[in-house]
Amino acid sequence: MNTLTAEKLRVGAWHIDSNLGQMTRGTECVRLEPRMLRLLLCLADRAGQVVSAEELLEQVWPGVVVSADSVYQAIASLRRLLGDDPKQASYIVTVPRQGYRMVAEIGTWIAPDAVAPVLNSPKVNRRRLALLIGSSAAILVGAGLWWQNAPASHSSNGSTHAGRYQKSIAVLPFLDLTEYMKQEYFADGMTEELIGRLSKIPGVRVPAPTSSFYFKGKQLPVADIARQLDVNYILDGSVRTSGRTMRISARLVKADNAFVIWTETYDRPVDDLLKVQDDISENVTKALKAAIVH
Repeated sequence: MNTLTAEKLRVGAWHIDSNLGQMTRGTECVRLEPRMLRLLLCLADRAGQVVSAEELLEQVWPGVVVSADSVYQAIASLRRLLGDDPKQASYIVTVPRQGYRMVAEIGTWIAPDAVAPVLNSPKVNRRRLALLIGSSAAILVGAGLWWQNAPASHSSNGSTHAGRYQKSIAVLPFLDLTEYMKQEYFADGMTEELIGRLSKIPGVRVPAPTSSFYFKGKQLPVADIARQLDVNYILDGSVRTSGRTMRISARLVKADNAFVIWTETYDRPVDDLLKVQDDISENVTKALKAAIVH
């Protein structure tokens, strides 16, 4: 099967829709950037085979000059989206010094037939229908009571938000502001590295990468994001380059008033991107630890 031209594809437990640029698993829905989708399809097309970093560079980044670090970062980001553990991989296995191999089962995704509405069926059991209506009414009443007694949250209309945990922070995907977005996977890796480091601070709660990356590309008020993730702080940032210098900017925003309470800019050479990630994430974590943990 040529997965590169398939519109709907099943990769393990995920259903891939190439037209919509997204993948779903149960109630989960993850948006895939064009290159991320291309990377997934390339690996799926050669399922069971080892695909070298050079081959992936040619197929995923055609006509764009990028380093092998981009492949490493992209694979890490794709694993995160798939919920794959590199130590016990069920989707993508790293073959040392050779490349990567898709080990998940690949197949054609056949969407289930739509179920006709119950009310249109001539075989409706009236007793069951009455029970269904009664249950629905009970659920609605319960939801109304919960809503009336729920704590106030901040939304775009200006009401206040207060997360359940005072020391809680969400790291939003860093923006790639480089020309042609050549460092998108570095920015994603920077985000994931910060989530990992911040989550190790005692007493600080940090939403998982899957939750944070859900908001990638979405234009929402900081307070709305904080309310959905139930946090009191939001950390975001950006990546830019000039020649052989990379500039990483980061800022910390308080959710209840949307004020920036800390910001910093770091300039580093682009010789070793992984070293830059480690260096910046360590510096940012130290600064935020002082700002949040009192």
